[in-house]
Amino acid sequence: MNTFDRSHILVVGGAGFVGSNLVRELIATSSAKVLIVDNLLSAERSNVPIAQNVDFIQGSITHDAVLKQLPRDLDYVFHLSTYHGNQNSMADPLADHENNTYTTIKLYDHLKTYKLKKVVYSSAGCTVAEKTYGEAKATTEDDPVSLWLDTPYQISKIIGEFYSNYYFKAHKLPVVKARFQNVYGPGEILGAGQWRGTTATVWRNVIPTFIYRAIKQMPLRVDNGGIASRDFIYARDIARGLMHCAAYGEAGEAYNVASGEETSILDLANLINEYAGNRTPLDLAPKRSWDRSGKRFGSTEKAKEKIQFSAEVALKDGLRQTVQWTKDNLALIEACIAKHSVQMASAAA
Repeated sequence: MNTFDRSHILVVGGAGFVGSNLVRELIATSSAKVLIVDNLLSAERSNVPIAQNVDFIQGSITHDAVLKQLPRDLDYVFHLSTYHGNQNSMADPLADHENNTYTTIKLYDHLKTYKLKKVVYSSAGCTVAEKTYGEAKATTEDDPVSLWLDTPYQISKIIGEFYSNYYFKAHKLPVVKARFQNVYGPGEILGAGQWRGTTATVWRNVIPTFIYRAIKQMPLRVDNGGIASRDFIYARDIARGLMHCAAYGEAGEAYNVASGEETSILDLANLINEYAGNRTPLDLAPKRSWDRSGKRFGSTEKAKEKIQFSAEVALKDGLRQTVQWTKDNLALIEACIAKHSVQMASAAA
């Protein structure tokens, strides 16, 4: 994709799991100059790609001193900063507001006078997915938004979409909304960044947690019989999807960045145990009290038609690659886990 050749690109949250994969894809496929802004709240400095055409500013995009450093000749902006994830947001809704909602309005208000080709906002499919444990139907971009979302994280993500719509309508800021499904793959480091109030600082998304525990021959905790389902999309595919949103997306529109495949948590656990060689029985646990999300997966029709995006990496292939990456980077992962050991012990007490 030559769209980004000689472009100047800002990636807010570019040291994070998704952001670093995006930056690597941008510099591997184009001659773009990339500026990363990240406060390293849930990321590691080592995740920032080292390249002549990559610059890094450590700090929050909510800080005026950081905003003043942004160059005026930016062509594209990818807004990926977030407060990771649902459980941490419930433990500290104010921190979620600071790092999810406030980041969006501060960034957009600063960019409203820029002459940008496109701004891509990272939203979440869970904000519009139907709450069901029955048969799931593919969530489309036009599905209604519930007024009864489960977590501050989900609330802040949809508020970001509202602000995206407002700044597009009021200031012609060309924002495209990318609704992520469940991203996994190389580069997601358990324990990355700072302690964020709960053990979810370490035990992040389901796939890296399952893979680490499987490699260590530990039982995988499966809630509610593992009947919940998700749409898992590989990190390189999400990076490609974001780039397609920027290159082909229409300002004001939303696009699912999804695989379109539904996988139950039980099936996921069994696959990971197989690929990691873990014969320890599953730890079957009750349903989490706060979680009503049940079964969900995303429709891919609009993204295929409008932005020419389809996921390419099958789940089995992506899981095998992620298991190998985790084995290769186990020392880094365990060092990040260890730095939270005191807080983890306190939280467990």
